[in-house]
Amino acid sequence: MTRTDLPTATRLRQVIHRPQHVRSFELTSLRWLRALLRWRPLQFTLIVVTLAFFVLAILASLFGTPVGSRNFGIIFVWIVWWALLILVLVPFGGRLWCAMCPIPAPGEWLQRRALIAPTRWQPFTLGKRWPHRLRSIWVQNLAFLGMALFSVIILTRPLVTGLLLLGLVLLALGFSLMYERRVFCRYLCPVGGFIGLYSMASPIELRVRDPEVCQKHRAKECYLGNERGFGCPWLIFPGSLERNAYCGLCTECLKTCTMDNVAIRLRQPGLDLFVSKGRGLDEAYKAFIMLTCALLYSVVLLGPWGALKDAADMRSFGGWASYALGFVAINLAVVPGLFWVVTWLGRRWAGLEVVPMRRLFTDLAYSLVPLGLMAWVAFSLSFVLVNISYALPVLSDPFGWGWDLFGTRDWPWTPYAPVLIPYLQVPILLIGLISGVYVAWRIAGEHTARPQQALRAALPVSAFLLAATVVLIGLYLG
Repeated sequence: MTRTDLPTATRLRQVIHRPQHVRSFELTSLRWLRALLRWRPLQFTLIVVTLAFFVLAILASLFGTPVGSRNFGIIFVWIVWWALLILVLVPFGGRLWCAMCPIPAPGEWLQRRALIAPTRWQPFTLGKRWPHRLRSIWVQNLAFLGMALFSVIILTRPLVTGLLLLGLVLLALGFSLMYERRVFCRYLCPVGGFIGLYSMASPIELRVRDPEVCQKHRAKECYLGNERGFGCPWLIFPGSLERNAYCGLCTECLKTCTMDNVAIRLRQPGLDLFVSKGRGLDEAYKAFIMLTCALLYSVVLLGPWGALKDAADMRSFGGWASYALGFVAINLAVVPGLFWVVTWLGRRWAGLEVVPMRRLFTDLAYSLVPLGLMAWVAFSLSFVLVNISYALPVLSDPFGWGWDLFGTRDWPWTPYAPVLIPYLQVPILLIGLISGVYVAWRIAGEHTARPQQALRAALPVSAFLLAATVVLIGLYLG
């Protein structure tokens, strides 16, 4: 990365003139928190902890029992980690998981030739720049969809889970040796794509205090690095940061900024959804894929259709091929197609033909983000509360070899609050629906100054959101 990657002065002036947040609290104004976030070993320490669990998960998956409910890899990755990610970290912390994710760590440490602080050694990498035509999340969309096709197999076969995790580490390592910084996280990681999308709904943001300071400051250490820290691993210039989508919250810019101009704030959730700069069809499709997968997973894994579950489990190749074809078609064509129709209806009803159809379609797709996130929270509750008690036995016996390290090997399977789960899911989905309708109305209002036109443009999309919510509630109450 060089200075030529930095935003132009014109771009920075645009940032300076953006509306400032009215309601926010600067968390980094707390001295103890600011000192903690500037503590150089913080990220390394977090990663070492998660890496230890991650390595154990890989080893247990590859060499432990093939019984999923007795294998540490299956239970801790797809129940404990997933619950932590989708129920806590993403809704409340955005990309906080990315700051401690162990997958890119070995490659990054080797690339930097350092574990904690910068050294004078040249990076161990070819340092290639990621092709400009691939600078989007389309690859992440396809990677996630590819994983989703095999999800039933991945979730139940420890060996497949182990190979998948190992493959992700090796991929991240290879890309670190070939390309600059965290190209894998930014453009390839199948998990990072949806974390980035939903991080825009987070109540946490990292931003500069005064963009004008960044404009006048020529050193740009936050971008290029200095003796106090590394340049942004995510290829982001914090001075122009307006959305959470691609900020990994590693806090390197907080450490390197010699102007003390970087802050982390608590704010109103979802503000980034109203930032038009940076919206794109790739992110819109991520919103479609995530909501559709939440719907399809609920049908396949929680529904009463055994034949469908058998097809997803690849009991026969022909059955799985039909399932895969339908899965991809619904994700990439059917749901986006229906959304295109409701967008067209709203555009025509509101008399907004002057607004390009593709632009309105892309913008309004961000109204799917709150409902999609809440759909995943509701779906996850259905199996996390029922299966989380498996975590205690596998802690004592991670490989299923008969160990009893902590005396919890024989802890009985105990589903927690199974009767209450639907009563938790319904209000969660309603929160997603109401938030989605509000986002649709606000975004429609970006294209017209007349409230009636905005309302008409948003109503068909709101009907789409309502229909998706009704289907989900029907499945959960079913």
